[in-house]
Amino acid sequence: MVNIALLGFGVVGSGAAEVLTENKSLIEKRLGCEYKIKYILDLRDFPDSPFGDLIVHDFNTILNDPEVSVVAEMMGGSHPAYDFTKACLLAKKSVVTSNKEVVSTFGVELCRLAKENGVRYLFEASVGGGIPIIRPLINDLSSNCVNKISGILNGTTNYILTSMRDNGATFEDALKKAQQLGYAEANPSADVDGIDAARKIVILAALASGKLIDPKTIHTEGITKITLEETKIAQSLGYTIKLIGYTELTPSGLVALVSPRMVPASNPLCRIDDVFNGVLVDANMVGEVMFYGPGAGKLPTASAVVADIIDIISSQSYAPKTIDWTQATESDQCDFEEYSCNRMFIFRGDLPEFEYAGRVEECDGLNAFIPSNSISEKDASAIADKFGASLVSVYRIL
Repeated sequence: MVNIALLGFGVVGSGAAEVLTENKSLIEKRLGCEYKIKYILDLRDFPDSPFGDLIVHDFNTILNDPEVSVVAEMMGGSHPAYDFTKACLLAKKSVVTSNKEVVSTFGVELCRLAKENGVRYLFEASVGGGIPIIRPLINDLSSNCVNKISGILNGTTNYILTSMRDNGATFEDALKKAQQLGYAEANPSADVDGIDAARKIVILAALASGKLIDPKTIHTEGITKITLEETKIAQSLGYTIKLIGYTELTPSGLVALVSPRMVPASNPLCRIDDVFNGVLVDANMVGEVMFYGPGAGKLPTASAVVADIIDIISSQSYAPKTIDWTQATESDQCDFEEYSCNRMFIFRGDLPEFEYAGRVEECDGLNAFIPSNSISEKDASAIADKFGASLVSVYRIL
């Protein structure tokens, strides 16, 4: 009998309890052993829940019970989630989590502690909700060098941008609708300012490179400044604006960033709409591999949490792969000013004189200048200065 404890009984925690209960016979058949949820930690009581009698309020009840071998942390935020996770690993209890904030900030330490204590720390649900992406990067693509990863990693912003494009909604109106539907929080900053996507892309970058970048240090832009005019010019030129988390292993080092991008119709991410997520992995042997599905939600995310629990239980009879990360240093990273990609400069009026070749397209009073070659961040800033007050915005092209 494997005893499991759940930390947090919110949306994901209650979903994990539901999956573990509803699919219990199926999961136990596949595992070849029985399990049970022994404790659920939460500050609240749930007298009307079928799991109400499992609720405990003291974390030490779980920590000090030697029968509990697997803990699922679904509390959100850094503290006490990090503190509880660390304590469990030191007590030789394996931990799974959906908490991208903890993984992206403390992942190096927690993976090391898991290895040192002969247990596991898994976090499939921290990126992409119910989409399998982390385990495929660790296992299925382990024979490949991952060159770059680009992804729509936040369902809230993708819903907003889809509504702006298809329904002509302003950012403000689309955000309000997302909040009414429960896709966005009352304080949507983590989503619309790109913070959530930044945490997720540094986790994917670490899986590709073995180096975990501090998410607070990467270039991060949100979607709050995108206008309907810009979505229209994007459409007229065969693009869709998406908030993209991007990482690439360049000759100068690792780069990671989050920003709105012009995604061409030829790119499969262009066709991912509403609250769905998609991750495009470019590896040196297999080429491009696409992962698509619900990026959030109670049961999709809970499904990924339970998949990690199953992985841990099923691996007790063999030595599974361990995750070895180191903290990225400045020397590991590409100088962001030298990062180069294709660009689109949206402006009003005439094109300034400069040495960069490219084409100019016009749409409803706005113009777009698209240079023929990729442009570094430093050179893009120099071009933007040439436009002066006539410049509306600059977009990276995926």
